[in-house]
Formats: sequence, C-alpha cells, structure tokens
Amino acid sequence: MLDVAAVRSQFPALASRAAYFDGPGGSQVPQVVIDAMTGVLRDSNANLGGAFATSHAADEVMGRGHAAAADFTGGEPEGIAFGANMTTLNFQLAHAVARTLRPGDEIVVTALDHDANVSPWLLVAEDHDLVVRTASLRPDDVTLDVEALEGLLGERTRVVAFTLASNAVGSIPDAERIAAAAHAVGALAWADGVHLAPHGRLRARELGLDVVLCSPYKFFGPHLGVATIRPDLAASLPADRVRPAEETPPGHRFEAGTQSHEAVAGATAAIDYLRGLGDGDLDAAFTLIHEHETRLSARFLSDLPDGVELYGIRTPEGRTPTFCFNVDGRSPREVAELLGQQDIYVWDGNYYALEPMRALGIDDSGGAVRAGFLHYTTEEEVDRLLEALADLAP
Repeated sequence: MLDVAAVRSQFPALASRAAYFDGPGGSQVPQVVIDAMTGVLRDSNANLGGAFATSHAADEVMGRGHAAAADFTGGEPEGIAFGANMTTLNFQLAHAVARTLRPGDEIVVTALDHDANVSPWLLVAEDHDLVVRTASLRPDDVTLDVEALEGLLGERTRVVAFTLASNAVGSIPDAERIAAAAHAVGALAWADGVHLAPHGRLRARELGLDVVLCSPYKFFGPHLGVATIRPDLAASLPADRVRPAEETPPGHRFEAGTQSHEAVAGATAAIDYLRGLGDGDLDAAFTLIHEHETRLSARFLSDLPDGVELYGIRTPEGRTPTFCFNVDGRSPREVAELLGQQDIYVWDGNYYALEPMRALGIDDSGGAVRAGFLHYTTEEEVDRLLEALADLAP
C-alpha cells in the first residue's frame, strides 16, 4: 500500500492547509525536483558541446533527460524531443507531418480531446487543404465511440489523433485498438498522454503508438513538453533547424534552439521520484498509485451528495480520478470561488476540452467544475471536498 504520509512529506506545498484538487491543470512538485533544477542553475549553467566542465555537465543533464523520458513514455532515447510545452511541440510536429501530405488527405481527431491535439490539425488542414474528421462521444458516459472512429477511417486517412485519457472527465479510451485501426489503413497513431501520465504508464511502443506527447508539470515536474516519436518516423519528417546545426538523433532534431536544461533536470528528477515509489520500478510505482487513486475514486463516487450532477463514468474503472460536475443552482465559477475560500482548490470552465463541453451542452453556461485526485491526495481531503459540496448543494 502506498505510504501517503511519506509521499506528502516530500512535497513542500502540501504542508499548507490547501487541498490541491487542481492536479489535472498542474501538479505540485517534490523537493527533489526543486533541488535538481536549482542544482543545474548553480553548477552546470552552460550551453552544450563546449570544451569545459560545466558544458560537459550540461551534456550529461540532457543525456540523462532523454533516457529518463524514454523510460517513462515507453519509447527510445533517440526519439525523444523536449520543448516549451506539449502544445508547442504538437503544433511543430503537426506542421512537419502536414508538409509530407497531399491535398485531400485526411486526419481523424476526437471529441474527447484537449484542444492541443485538435487545433494543430485544424490549422494545418487549412494550410495544406487537408480534411479533418471528428470521432464522436457517447454522451451518456462521455466516452469515445471507438466504433464510430473506426468508421471514419479510410484509404486517405493519414493521422489518427486521440487522447489516452480525457483531461475533462477522465475517460480512458482503448488506445491499443485505436492504434491498430489506424495502422490497418496506413495512418499514424498520434496520442496525447498528458492527462494519463500521472496515473498510469504511457507504454508508447507496446500500444503501437507512433507519437505520444506529455507534460512533466502534470506528473510532479516543471513546465516542459515531451514527445516520444518513433525514431524512423522522426527521421523521415522535415525539421526546422538553424543551418549550422550538427547531425543529431532523429527526435532531437525537433529541439529547436537551446533547451531549458534546468527543466529537463527537473523532469528527470520527477521520473526518478516516481520510480522510487516502486523501489526503482515504474510499473510497481504505478500499481501502487492506481490502487490508491481507485480507493479515493470509490469513496468520492459513493458519497457524492444530492444536487451534484456528475458527467462521465460513474465507477472507478475505465477512468482516471478526475471528476467533472456541476452543483444545482450555482455556476461553476461560483462553486470554485466558494471552495477556494475554504482552501479547496478546484478548476472551472472548459479546461480547453471544448468538444466534451459542447457534447454535454454546458460550454455556453460556464462549463463545469473539475476536481482531480493524485497519489498525494488523502481520504481526509476527499471527505473535506464532499462535505463542502454537500453544504453548497440545495
């Protein structure tokens, strides 16, 4: 069983009274991440490739970062690309892919996704005369209709872009089935792993995913973007680089300019922290995380008060511990503000998950409240949220 008290002792922010249910928008960080970032700025603050000690140390920081990111995502070190954030990386990679396509080629996106894996494809489609098709949701439980997605695929499909877990309602699609369907028509399986990353293994190659993107600040690290790209695919795509750039591994070609070495060190430290939860084994760590989060989810779902309308799956299975709801008679913003006054931090709005909110018919009325649990969330905090919601409900 996960030792939650020991976990929380490693996070300085958790010493306060605040209950952080805003994890889907960004997690807190352990002290080891803070130390790793300040250590780079103090001891190895140099550019890469120099003939002196601090530059050699910076080279090592990036090398460790590529290896750790590959382990975390289930890819290869040579296929890793770091960037400012997932959204920036995805725009860059989508533009690269689009330059290899022909007018009339098709891209399939889904109505379950964060807009960071939708808008890039809409924009490149406009630029290159491509066709974008959108796979629909099942509105009763806000899950992806995979059969409908499969029905959209054809001989002109080139990319199937989808999420590994919804940042709005927590639904987890069948990634392996979607990837297989994409490959059956010769398309790329292109996955947004941002929301799943703190809750479960990404397993890019095992699932047959050609590209997976994630954000360390969602799994206890700093603001940064990570893409794991199948190396042969990365090598085949055009990359925008300055002219004197030396030959680099295929994924690293998309790391335009000098990277944030301190952020890469922080991401490496976050991955090492997670690995430590499982005595050095990420699979074991995520097994403990899943068991703890499942208990929290069951507690929340079983005691949800009357007057609170939940959107999405109503059991702990098939989802992350991310809950989207509204309180009767109150706007999402009002609920978030009233909870915030009690040091209970939740989000409100659409969280850039435009299509799920539209499918639910709530985008024009302020969206919904979102509360997300992470492995450092306690049962007492869940009870505190439930009691506060009961007080707010009519």
